[in-house]
Amino acid sequence: MRLVAACAFGIEALVKRELIALGYEPHVVSPGRIAFEGDWEAVCRTNIHLRTADRVLVEALRFPAADFDALFETTAAFDWSRFIPADASFPVTGRSRKSQLTSVPAVQRAVKRAVVEGLKKFHGTGTLPETGPKYGLDIALLNDEATITIDTTGASLHKRGYRKLVGEAPIKETLAAAMIMLSVWNKDRPLIDPFCGSGTILTEAALIGLNVAPGVNREFASSSWLQISTQMWLDAKSEARAGELTDTELDIAGFDVDEEVLKLARKHVVAAGVEKHIHLQQRPFADLRSKKEYGCVITNPPYGDRLSERRALRPLYESIPGVLQRLPTWSHFIITSVTGFERTVGREATRRRKLFNGPIECTYFQYLGPRPPRKDEHASQVSPTGAAQGDTAATQKQKRKDETKPVFGGLEDKDREQAELFATRLKKRAKHLRRWPTRRGITCFRIYERDVPELPFVVDRYGEHLHITEYDRPHERDPARHAAWNELMVSTAASALEVPIQKTFFKSRLRKPGAAQYTKVAADKKLTEVEEAGLKFLINLSDYVDTGLFLDHRNTRAMVRDEAGGKRILNLFAYTGSFSVYAAAGGASSTTTVDWSNTYIEWAGKNMAANGFTGPEHHYYAEDVVRFVSEVAQSDRTFDLVIVDPPTYSNSKRSENDWDVQQHHSALLRTLAESVSVEGVVYFSNNFRRFKLDESLAELYDIREISKQTVPEDFRNKRIHRCWRMVKKLRT
Repeated sequence: MRLVAACAFGIEALVKRELIALGYEPHVVSPGRIAFEGDWEAVCRTNIHLRTADRVLVEALRFPAADFDALFETTAAFDWSRFIPADASFPVTGRSRKSQLTSVPAVQRAVKRAVVEGLKKFHGTGTLPETGPKYGLDIALLNDEATITIDTTGASLHKRGYRKLVGEAPIKETLAAAMIMLSVWNKDRPLIDPFCGSGTILTEAALIGLNVAPGVNREFASSSWLQISTQMWLDAKSEARAGELTDTELDIAGFDVDEEVLKLARKHVVAAGVEKHIHLQQRPFADLRSKKEYGCVITNPPYGDRLSERRALRPLYESIPGVLQRLPTWSHFIITSVTGFERTVGREATRRRKLFNGPIECTYFQYLGPRPPRKDEHASQVSPTGAAQGDTAATQKQKRKDETKPVFGGLEDKDREQAELFATRLKKRAKHLRRWPTRRGITCFRIYERDVPELPFVVDRYGEHLHITEYDRPHERDPARHAAWNELMVSTAASALEVPIQKTFFKSRLRKPGAAQYTKVAADKKLTEVEEAGLKFLINLSDYVDTGLFLDHRNTRAMVRDEAGGKRILNLFAYTGSFSVYAAAGGASSTTTVDWSNTYIEWAGKNMAANGFTGPEHHYYAEDVVRFVSEVAQSDRTFDLVIVDPPTYSNSKRSENDWDVQQHHSALLRTLAESVSVEGVVYFSNNFRRFKLDESLAELYDIREISKQTVPEDFRNKRIHRCWRMVKKLRT
């Protein structure tokens, strides 16, 4: 018989390869159709063994059919009794493309009537009860040629039987198997799926590694056909089981952030009988690491159906090169429908192939890493690809270097030179500062501040911890190499300053138009207590670009403490309330702390409580600062000392209007003057480099810029902020 293996577009070559391995001689006849010759035994074997095909069809009839007469007469004249018993059920499906007969329902009805007529004739019966086994017919018209096939499979071959439940974005078993077969993975290499979902890729890999036929435990439409005996099916399944590699051990791991979907994965691997070969764990992609070598990452990351979802996923995709560079000897295989993927990760794929995940057109990006050394290869031998005759020693060395180069990341000699320069500078600064902080009771201070232009880091010491922030600067590194470079610099700083890497925290402070000042970058919610001038402060070194304590205001805080005795204090844009703590420590009669953020107001309360300032004289307001100042101006409340340290720009959800310090500072300070006592003091500061103070404010305040006195000596950048001391004038 002429048989046809049907499959999804793009994986015809894989199905052809599988059929050749089974001993057949296939050829691709059209997209998604691979034909081969075989008997009923071939029907059993291909249904049981094929991993990437969707179904196996018997091609019963092929003929020209430009009109209904040709379609009906040719179909009715065919001896359908060769395939279909008199009591069989034979529903008809259909398709038409580039043909005169465009009405598919009409075509299906015509074929059904013709088959009925043929069966009655050749079976010699007047009735067809259709109560027996199902023989699904399909009529396909292409360029006025009709092909009628009989489906031997029934439920699609992707339904292996182990996956009863599915997650939110399932991938078909056949596509998962195709992804594995298109990769360089084999049973001797580790495999990780960092977005494993319900575990389909992992399970298919285990079945491939163990040589377990995907259909060995299921039934097919043709299982009940008269043409195929029960013994024929038993023999085919026995053949499949005899080839299983029962003693093989596999190294397969899957991770996902969703514990609920991991529960499905655990059920699926157990149902497939491969649970002992697969390790499943809840873990975010950012934490992906492995000490193993020459493995494969094969994964189907989320790509979202809507534009808003894809925008939300952009940070995840931007993180891919930085995470995968931690696996320098691995190869990586990623399927996604996200456009511009290669541009986002900063590296063109070694190969790419168009595949379909259901109806979604995707690209399968294949990044081939270094080849593992052969077991019989000695260090003295030439590398696996061999060296051409006449290659110089330098050429051979470069070839070996290229062969071991990771897909993502990889450091250059220049990077290591910069690390040495960074270490030297940090050690010099640490030596210079070794006595200065102790004498002043300072435990939180700046060590390095972009001293070397090509090393744009700020390094701060917070007690026993190190906080490193990277700032934007043009460079030629691709995203993965840059991530590796950052990791090198962080480990270099930790080593040079003798701080454990576990107590070293790194952030990137990138320029983002319109972004809020206090950007959240993690969600560990771990607070660490540090001291400054004998006072305690809770800082968060992991979750925010800013830690909760601005070190550049250390001198200003001391001024507030010295001046706060017996005064009513108002702290606006208070952030985590450090000025309020200093004021209370200086003997303030009351403190009022105001910020837009509930989080920061709660944090400020914790800082005050850590120092014992919990009385009713300390007030907290999570409100729009501009609105609060306006409301206070209309009351009889006054303050003797006010701290105003606003962000340059903010679009807080708790404020109706955006805040721009240049545009709005004058109106705020004018309104504030209504609530400042006569000869009361306002400390006003901000860190907008091009800021210009409204000179007309001199009508209300005696103003003196004190920036030189407020920037601490450990800060290289003496313009990190500007600060003014404003004394309210007597009214004339």
